[in-house]
Amino acid sequence: MSLTSRRRFLASTRNTALSLAAGWTILSDSQSAYAAPANERVVLAMVGVRGRGHSLAHGFLDRDDCRIGYVCDVDENTGGQRAANYAERQEGAPKVVQDFRQALEDEAVDATVVATPDHWHAPAAVWSCQAGKDVYVEKPPTHNCWEGQKLIEAAEKYERIVQVGTQNRSAPYNMAARKYIADGKLGDIHLCRVFNMKHQGNFRLAADSQAPAGFDWDMWNGPAPERAYNSSIRGGCWHHLWDYAGGDTGNDGVHQLDLARWLVGVEVPSQVSCTGGRFQGEGDAETPDTQVATYRFDKLVMTFELTLYTPYMLKTDMELRQSDMIPYWPQNATRIEIYGTRGVMTVGRHGGGWQVHTRPQSRKPVVEEEVYGRFPDPEHKENFLACVRSRQRPNADAVVGHRSSLLVHYANMSYRLGGRQLVIDPATEHVLDDAAAMELFRRTYRKPWEIADTV
Repeated sequence: MSLTSRRRFLASTRNTALSLAAGWTILSDSQSAYAAPANERVVLAMVGVRGRGHSLAHGFLDRDDCRIGYVCDVDENTGGQRAANYAERQEGAPKVVQDFRQALEDEAVDATVVATPDHWHAPAAVWSCQAGKDVYVEKPPTHNCWEGQKLIEAAEKYERIVQVGTQNRSAPYNMAARKYIADGKLGDIHLCRVFNMKHQGNFRLAADSQAPAGFDWDMWNGPAPERAYNSSIRGGCWHHLWDYAGGDTGNDGVHQLDLARWLVGVEVPSQVSCTGGRFQGEGDAETPDTQVATYRFDKLVMTFELTLYTPYMLKTDMELRQSDMIPYWPQNATRIEIYGTRGVMTVGRHGGGWQVHTRPQSRKPVVEEEVYGRFPDPEHKENFLACVRSRQRPNADAVVGHRSSLLVHYANMSYRLGGRQLVIDPATEHVLDDAAAMELFRRTYRKPWEIADTV
């Protein structure tokens, strides 16, 4: 299929996907939606299997239509343990490799599942596309703006399915919220507020040391600037160091930003500004614990508010996500508020449900509409595997993931430049007349862990 034909195909499947979403088309039992003979199962290479990767592996193993062919982890001890664990749940043990590029060379592998630290998401996804593999990549799919453009390019050029792990787009309750808005029931919308309020203190990095036996630190560090092994960075502090990630705006906030962007129907902002700081506690964290970003779209302003010193703000817990309950919105840490001329919609991510409030009566709240939610992890995997077979566009494809990640990157760019306003050209996604901002548009890659200019 030529690139032109591919673009026509993607355009047609985009319309199909929107029709499905509008009609709430989703299988009621996605875990058993496709029972396949062993020789027809989708063969997966798991790239990174510590926290989220391990959870994803078991989620895919809950199904009957795929198997894990490779466990790829720079820690050979972790890789071996995980492979033994997965072998108990499928026919045959996965192969274990430290360098996931070995799995890309195997024609038996159909898709990679990328759950590495953030700075590896885009390189692993792009290289997978180039090797002819479909990709399920965790959020955020990119470390910087340029990577997203390259990921889209690779997905189109090599005709690959790319699903980003922003599961909210596969949730029936969010599809219902989107339809409610699209039907005009909320009226005209000019303000959307997005929240990410949690409790994560500052930290001190451990002293640099020698990497443990069996751990490939050079590959873990990958495209980031060269540095000595540090157990604190490996252990999770990387989330708050610019070389590896974008703070909790990229780690967790991107879920809400993606859902908000989808619900109100916006793409690339024309102006972005962001202020904040690391105010609570002394330490080595580089990213802010207090952050407020403002995005200007056509006739709509979106704000994003982050705190990391607020233990009384609570994420929607798993029991609530799987029940007919609505969160206590004032202290829900990951809510979205959408203000229309007819009412305000409050939406919870990952199963929080939603409510629409109109004008109170006798000082009592009036709930115009409400829908309970469910955690959409199984549905998102189902959508990915169905698209691997059908070649239709998935719910959270490379374009979707990139544009939502842009909101993270633009906010952090403005913050790092002292809070100045960025003026964006939506066509190129570049920051206009700002050389310093454009220096942050793309990182400098450490060879050989780089994405080529021509993918």
